[in-house]
Amino acid sequence: MELPLPGLWLKRLWVLFQVALHVAMGKVLMTLFPGRVKQDILAMSQKTGMAKNPHFSHENWIPTFFSAQYFWFVLKVRWQRLEDKTEEGGLAPNCPVVSLSGQRCHIWDFMQGNRPLVLNFGSYFSSIADFLIIYIEEAHASDGWAFKNNVDIKNHQNLQDRLRAAHLLLDRSPQCPVVVDTMKNQSSRLYAALPERLYVLQAGRILYKGKPGPWNYHPEEVRAVLEKLHS
Repeated sequence: MELPLPGLWLKRLWVLFQVALHVAMGKVLMTLFPGRVKQDILAMSQKTGMAKNPHFSHENWIPTFFSAQYFWFVLKVRWQRLEDKTEEGGLAPNCPVVSLSGQRCHIWDFMQGNRPLVLNFGSYFSSIADFLIIYIEEAHASDGWAFKNNVDIKNHQNLQDRLRAAHLLLDRSPQCPVVVDTMKNQSSRLYAALPERLYVLQAGRILYKGKPGPWNYHPEEVRAVLEKLHS
């Protein structure tokens, strides 16, 4: 059911207040108890690959927390989740995407019969399922909430910018198709995918809906779903 526009804006105002309060409290705590706050952030990062990357020190990204760029990015993510159109068992949005050759297509075009389709939004199995990487807007653009020692990619101003950035994924030799979201960010909005998220679709419906990353990005849950289907 579509959320009425006034209701959407009221929820956005409430989220704005929540995020502003979160950032203000974070700044105060970071000033008063910097060691404890850094320890808590590092504990959360253990759930992701950030803390385990030897080329990516925590000093590259922890100081960026509670900055103005952090505030705007978190606000954008929280606002996007208000437009989440997905639920397990429900119909999967057939959003438009663009192949790296520039051809426009839709998510459902990558479904093969009754085989599950794993959607990997925003980052990086295949005898029993098909896979699709959907490259969305940059989470840590160099002109946004940037981390030090990270890939230098600015916010995409047009589709060509997004396609050029997505080609960097090919250096990792993904064993599945890579497409990009449109500049209207329809896939990212309807699947509430920013900054990264996993889904499993089957026959046009959502079989599995992962929680938002990076803290709750768990490929092992996708593996468990596929193994259950295969057994």
